[in-house]
Amino acid sequence: MNEFVVEVKPSARRTNGAVGAAVVRRGTRRRFATRADAESWAASLSGGNEPRVWIRLADPRDDSAVDGYLVGRRGRVSLDGAYDKRRRRLRGGTESEQSGFDRF
Repeated sequence: MNEFVVEVKPSARRTNGAVGAAVVRRGTRRRFATRADAESWAASLSGGNEPRVWIRLADPRDDSAVDGYLVGRRGRVSLDGAYDKRRRRLRGGTESEQSGFDRF
């Protein structure tokens, strides 16, 4: 019988609480009849208010005994204004307004 083996990566556990609960119940490896079944499982974990997790195929050069990985990514950190803050700090100023272009 051919099966599709998935290993849960730490990124999925950190991202999605339902994944952590599933790992506690049944461990970090799951066996499915097909990849479609694994994808369906990942989608069910991402339901409700939980962040999205998905199945990533293992690299062909990966010598582990898995066919894919359940992975996740935390939401992007907002960096609004970070670039401007760095420029102000490098110029030695503390003002929030840009003044360098007023001279031209």
